[in-house]
Amino acid sequence: MMKLAIHVKLAINVLLFQAGWFACVLSAAQGLPWIGSVVVGSAIVWHLTESARPKRELVLIAAAALVGALFETFLVQTGWLRFNSGNVLAGAAPYWMIALWALFATTLNVSLRWLRSRPGIAVLFGAIGGPASYYAGARLGAIEFVHAGAAFTAIAFGWALATPVLISFAQRLDGYTPS
Repeated sequence: MMKLAIHVKLAINVLLFQAGWFACVLSAAQGLPWIGSVVVGSAIVWHLTESARPKRELVLIAAAALVGALFETFLVQTGWLRFNSGNVLAGAAPYWMIALWALFATTLNVSLRWLRSRPGIAVLFGAIGGPASYYAGARLGAIEFVHAGAAFTAIAFGWALATPVLISFAQRLDGYTPS
């Protein structure tokens, strides 16, 4: 019975992540980024209510959001990519992209927990998954690549670094393993 509950939590975590990602990207593409952010906020609330130690998970989510805000602002400042909605401050990351980083953090101690003991795979996961996600976001109309080559290179390197670093933070701030 316990194993079934773990599989259900994993499935819900993956589904909530995918729903939040699509909600953010599709609503941003339509000029309504607040919709995706509400979906992400709801997913984060569910994640925290399911956590054994929600304060630890909240710190992890905040750390990922900060890393994301800095990284996305870097990409905007370089002029390599452009976001057409959700920009509160000129030259800064849009809030819906920061929400996606926070949403990603909800997977680190649940569905991506398996990456903890596989740092090399975590690097590859980030280097491939990051650019693929941005490419999909661009195809759906949420992101515009101004200098695609530079942007994809920076995204691949950034996510190759960020993924294992965030996984390391997640391991230290694990709110899903009972104490």
